[in-house]
Amino acid sequence: MQQVDIYTKAFCPFCTRAKALLEEKGVAFHEVAIDAKPQLREEMIERANGGWTVPQIFIGDLHIGGCDELMALERQQKLDALLQSQ
Repeated sequence: MQQVDIYTKAFCPFCTRAKALLEEKGVAFHEVAIDAKPQLREEMIERANGGWTVPQIFIGDLHIGGCDELMALERQQKLDALLQSQ
């Protein structure tokens, strides 16, 4: 299974929703709380090609986008394949 990185902030409803979907699917993820470590915000923006809102989600090296994009992949039944790809 691909490593999943999710950049978040506390009290972000979109972050909570994205993490809930991943947890529901049994997907382990690495959460990077940019409010707890503000120096990582620049890393997130660079990895996300300018994306500055949270969450920013990565499956392996692939930038998925935010919560809406993650949910869209799930609705299109494409998320599982991305998670399993090597």
